[in-house]
Amino acid sequence: MNANVANQGRLMQVLLAPQVSEKATMLADKYQQIVFHVTGDATKPEVKAAVELLFKVEVLGVQIANIKGKQKRFGKFTGRRKDWKKAYVALKPGQEINFMAGE
Repeated sequence: MNANVANQGRLMQVLLAPQVSEKATMLADKYQQIVFHVTGDATKPEVKAAVELLFKVEVLGVQIANIKGKQKRFGKFTGRRKDWKKAYVALKPGQEINFMAGE
């Protein structure tokens, strides 16, 4: 197996899900940015390559934020959700990702 095929397999696992929220929708409309949940060890070049590979669009830039897990209570016990990573992907002008294409 050559390095390109192994790398492509890794890129398929970097993006976990699109972030759907009011803030993400506002960013998409105003700045042509899409927000994704990504794996904890994802890097900016990996996220850029993964988005370009999966959605066939051109990426202008990537910003990554580490999100701390919230403190939650389960009865008298306190616990903590896992930390996770979020990527803001800016698309080049005229580019668009349509998540409803399969319907």
